[in-house]
Amino acid sequence: MEKFGKGQPVTRREDTRFLTGQGRYIGETAPREALVAHVLRSPVAHAEITALDVAAARAAPGVHLVLTAADLAAAGITRGMRGVRLKNRDGSEAAGPKRPLLAEDRLRYVGEPVALIVAETEMQARDAAELIELEYDDLPVSLTPGPGGTPIHPEAPGNRAFDWALGDEAATGAAFAEATRVVTLEVPDNRIIAASMEPRGAWAEWQDGRLHVSLSGQNVWVQKDQLREMFDLDPEGVRVTIPDVGGGFGMKALAYPEYFLVAQAARVSGRPVRWISDRSEAMLSDNGGRDLVSTAELAFDAEHRITGYRVTSRVNLGAYNSQFGQAIQTNLFSRVLTGVYDIPHAHLAVQGFYTNTNPVDAYRGAGRPEAIYVLERVMDRAARELGLDPWELRRINMIRPGQMPYATPSGENYDTGDFPGLLDAAARRADRDGFAARRASDERRGLIRGLGLAYYIESILGDPSEGARVVFEEDGTVTLYVGTQSNGQEHETVFAQFLADRTGLPVERIRVVQGDSDRIARGGGTGGSRSVTTQGTATLAVVERMVAAFAPFLAEDMGVAPEDVAFDGTSFRAPGSNLTPTLAEAAEMARAAGRNELLDHAARAKLTGRSFPNGAHVAEVVIDPETGAVRVDHYTAVDDFGNLINPLLAEGQVHGGVVQGIGQAIREHVVHDEDGQLLTASFMDYALPRADDLPMFGFASRPVPSTANPLGMKGCGEAGTVGALAAVANAVQDALWAHGTRQVDMPFTPQRTWELIQDGMARAG
Repeated sequence: MEKFGKGQPVTRREDTRFLTGQGRYIGETAPREALVAHVLRSPVAHAEITALDVAAARAAPGVHLVLTAADLAAAGITRGMRGVRLKNRDGSEAAGPKRPLLAEDRLRYVGEPVALIVAETEMQARDAAELIELEYDDLPVSLTPGPGGTPIHPEAPGNRAFDWALGDEAATGAAFAEATRVVTLEVPDNRIIAASMEPRGAWAEWQDGRLHVSLSGQNVWVQKDQLREMFDLDPEGVRVTIPDVGGGFGMKALAYPEYFLVAQAARVSGRPVRWISDRSEAMLSDNGGRDLVSTAELAFDAEHRITGYRVTSRVNLGAYNSQFGQAIQTNLFSRVLTGVYDIPHAHLAVQGFYTNTNPVDAYRGAGRPEAIYVLERVMDRAARELGLDPWELRRINMIRPGQMPYATPSGENYDTGDFPGLLDAAARRADRDGFAARRASDERRGLIRGLGLAYYIESILGDPSEGARVVFEEDGTVTLYVGTQSNGQEHETVFAQFLADRTGLPVERIRVVQGDSDRIARGGGTGGSRSVTTQGTATLAVVERMVAAFAPFLAEDMGVAPEDVAFDGTSFRAPGSNLTPTLAEAAEMARAAGRNELLDHAARAKLTGRSFPNGAHVAEVVIDPETGAVRVDHYTAVDDFGNLINPLLAEGQVHGGVVQGIGQAIREHVVHDEDGQLLTASFMDYALPRADDLPMFGFASRPVPSTANPLGMKGCGEAGTVGALAAVANAVQDALWAHGTRQVDMPFTPQRTWELIQDGMARAG
């Protein structure tokens, strides 16, 4: 048996299954007799529907049914989809227009579902869709988040969804009035497409009046609750399952119209119905990410200490409230508003607007990358305007270890952290002292090199409670039921390794079960970097319960009192007894004695507070001024994730997050034309980062254990993206500053960067 030691860099056990084609994704799990659904989507961004004739489609070969909004209404399905609504600054509720499953009277973005066609084959469904006659009167299109434009919803005058604020506006204003120096910077954050390797999909069936929906997602219980509500079913009347998932990144954490539509189609047709998105369809219909513009202001005293921080943002929500869309750039942004800096006064004011684009919601980091990007960009600008080294300005203003626990102006409570010490470690790891020589070498070759720093902090989000269940099976294996949901992360490895570490159970005999609302009654799913921290804490609670349950049972055979039985992480022992059964052996003894209650253990645990991963990311870029091409040449991440279960897999999470940050910084960008048509609807037009865009990554862990959970962990799933955006952007700014360019904004495509260089040269004369 391979020994899984505590904190050891164990390779992923699920990789063999995936790499040998044994993964079971949503497309492979649908019943063979399932009908195939195709969605007819809006071809325009804004229009009034004047006619929708589906008669020819219903009569087409192989077609079983066509669903429209009228059909849903006739079946009593009239609810709109859920969407979080904020409270405005004046106490009123934010606008919450109905988001229908299928367009009812108006088309509001290209790709909005209009009808669902269900047929024997996909081609039959697609052919029938072309027979549908959709007539409409075009309306003016609104694409820029801001007041005015043609109203998209009557509930949102001026297309404004909300006007939200957090912080002490008066105290912050006073800090600015008394400031020695104020630095201001406008910071756009471009829209991106999540582009998971596996597109979204779902299938549904009804058996004896009970609904089963299987989908590619990140949480079965959120989906179950919404399906129950939409179809007016009892909780036991719905089952949701999630098989292997090929990437989620927050985009798959949410409900989408198609999941409800296939459920209704299965009910009407009497057969299972499946729908799988194609790539361009995904780019049109998946929730987008980011898409906001912020103005950041820093107030400084004479010693260059920050006395106030003020941010105002305009946020693009798309055409509707998606599930968490209103919360992303408000509540979640505010979690890390002031970063790792000792800022006494801060104020955040955000306005959200509807536009004729697809809805926007969570994308890896969900508000925290956006907040850190704004802060770290304006910190870099401030250093340049104040004539200081950007690293030194950060060091002057950092929260010190002796200030922990530290209450932030936005209401967070940082429990631990050594930000100055980690910053020093990052400088050494990135060989900052050698940067001048590297820059000079590139200049001799006609290239421009820049170095960028971002110090990030992240707040772990999501349900702080989680459950776990351990069952000893008859064949000697152990099943661990978890309430989180892997969507490409290494949960099968980490959770099995953790249970093995704490119990001595052979890791190869542990099977992890997830993603089935029938087998796991409750769970928080995956999102907000919560999984390992919450699930590990819950598993630890189960282990404690198991040990407590087995001790009285074993005491009789050991000839001791129950309180004398101890578990050392591998075996049970007691003074004076030569019996030292392992947990697996104790389970077999219980089975032989008919004590089946000792073979099944469950527990729930709740974290006492959030944990705060943090770290310094250092990027070096090289720019070819002749072409504008930007290459990330070096990338160093030094992170504090607290205690690690598996350092190898934590580093892998950082790599993935950094790549997504680099992708947004130098390549990825959603573009619509003036009519709202998506111009980046394929990988020919939407540029994901390629292997040759990426450097080798330097990673180091400098842990300061968290006090918010018994394991001292802090989470790591989104940290790479939180740090990468500003690190790369600040490196580009550093490279071009000496060439006269004062404002650089993502994405740094060759054309945009070349134009920045030309403009800077022109200004410099």
